[in-house]
Amino acid sequence: MRGGNKTHLMAARRFDLIKDRAQVKFCNELREISSNMKNMKQLENSVLVRRTDQIKEELRKGVRKPYREVIDVSWGDPHSGGLKPLSFVRQVLAACLHPQLINSNKMPMDARQRAQGLLNKCPGGSVGSYTATAGIPEIVHRVSEFITRRDGGVPSDPANIYITCGSQWALTNILNILVNPEASSRTGVLTPVPGFFVTNLSVKSLGGVTVPYFLNEEQGWTLQVEELHRALESAKGVCNPVALYVVNPGNPTGHLQTRKSIQEVIQFAAENRLFLLADEVYQDCIHGENRGFVSFKRVLAEMGPPLSDTVELASFHSASKGVLGECGLRGGYVELVNLDPGVMKYIYNLFSIDSCPPVLGQIGLDVMSKPPQPGEPSYPLYSQETQHIRTMMVQNVKKFSEVVNSLQGFHCQPLEGGAFAFPRLHLPPKAIEAAKEVGMQPDTFYCLRLQEEAGVIARPGCDCGQREGTYHIRFCIMITPDIMEELLRRLSNFHRKFMNDFS
Repeated sequence: MRGGNKTHLMAARRFDLIKDRAQVKFCNELREISSNMKNMKQLENSVLVRRTDQIKEELRKGVRKPYREVIDVSWGDPHSGGLKPLSFVRQVLAACLHPQLINSNKMPMDARQRAQGLLNKCPGGSVGSYTATAGIPEIVHRVSEFITRRDGGVPSDPANIYITCGSQWALTNILNILVNPEASSRTGVLTPVPGFFVTNLSVKSLGGVTVPYFLNEEQGWTLQVEELHRALESAKGVCNPVALYVVNPGNPTGHLQTRKSIQEVIQFAAENRLFLLADEVYQDCIHGENRGFVSFKRVLAEMGPPLSDTVELASFHSASKGVLGECGLRGGYVELVNLDPGVMKYIYNLFSIDSCPPVLGQIGLDVMSKPPQPGEPSYPLYSQETQHIRTMMVQNVKKFSEVVNSLQGFHCQPLEGGAFAFPRLHLPPKAIEAAKEVGMQPDTFYCLRLQEEAGVIARPGCDCGQREGTYHIRFCIMITPDIMEELLRRLSNFHRKFMNDFS
């Protein structure tokens, strides 16, 4: 880790604070985190969430509005966007929850065999039992094999993998090790703008400092190493940067890093002794033409020594995104690369606090890691369902881009991956002034009007971060074609009226 033995000692001190919940030190840390959170700025989206609940209640009571239901595209939740769960996933889950189904011919043989095999690995043969801290060993091995296949044969060690209750939970735990609230200089983490707002909240809640680096919108939201150098320079005298957080494919930007870009980022991290945090949860959502996902771990390995042996990396993935879309199962994993064995012990102890990851989430990851194969009974339907989702996403991207870019004041960069679109919104001066009069950010003002008048719930760009003087809106595009059609109809009608009202 950054600083060698110094960081090892830092991790040890950090773990002393959390190893015993009954100790006063742990209570003090909770109070410290609570204090940090109280001082954090409220997300702009919170006002929209409160109003959404009110609107739903008004609709339930029969209050007349221009719409009968709201369309919520503020979160990346595929199933709430109308996507159907994959049959094989739910069949395996059902048989694990109700083992009598294993002896029924109502489900394919391979689904029943998978369920039986998983139950055999659960203590007591039940998904209601605790598992090992890192997850059921057989599932951890399956995840390891998945990573090796994904990375073209680059080895993956199961001992370096932890299954967790979602990728964000794992990321926060790794940040817990990296961020030292006792240091004389506060810990800094380089984070992208625009970026995933929850990560920024996690850094700040732990007492750290986010060091923003800006993605280049004019060049398709590319990550440029010159900007990383600028961000690092800006941290001097403010904090001690120890980590670099990257999101690929981008959330909310929809960009996909090239191999060359990843190489430059790794080289930058190595030169500045930064721990790499690679959020790769949308790796299964690639819709750019002739583009493919390549992981930070694979590029690091292919760069060879000394980088491949020294750059510390944590890679995160999840069953929540992509074609599985199983957000509610809370199943994710982190793979750790090149960490000191002593630090790995602290990570094990830290993850042990919550006993084990959710078993149903582990099962979701198992299916993601090893889906039905050609020749197996469930393969034809599984292939058909997953291909349908991928085709739908490509069509959604095309349709969304065409319609939004045709609207006055909107411009959306090409969408190559991920579940979101983040178009820029050029607002008339009168709209900006009206927002200031009510004490709102201009894009929040737009989103509130969109929600009120059209029943569309989107997230203002100010929550994700953006260059001063620019405004954006984040839309989840992982929705069914009929919902996309209705979303674009409502958005177009509202936007034309809005621009006319404030022209």
